Amino acid sequence: MQVRPDNKYALNDLHQEIDLYDRKIAHCQNVERFDSELARASALHRLVTKRATLAKAARAMAERGVETDAKYLPRSFKAMQATAKATS
Repeated sequence: MQVRPDNKYALNDLHQEIDLYDRKIAHCQNVERFDSELARASALHRLVTKRATLAKAARAMAERGVETDAKYLPRSFKAMQATAKATS
């Protein structure tokens, strides 16, 4: 398992990776062609699982007090913040 230091640069790298996986998931859902829906579901499951692991690490780092600028957040995190603000 890779050990990540707790600093804002590592958190920014995590956010970039999460954003990359968001784009990969969108591509897999909308553009990429598969032989069957089972193959698509399998590929999506792998991508979503990896993204969830990265998101969990990013949230844990943020909970430990590592700060980052909001402009570096992945699109999916920004969307979650916007819906949270709209509901409150």
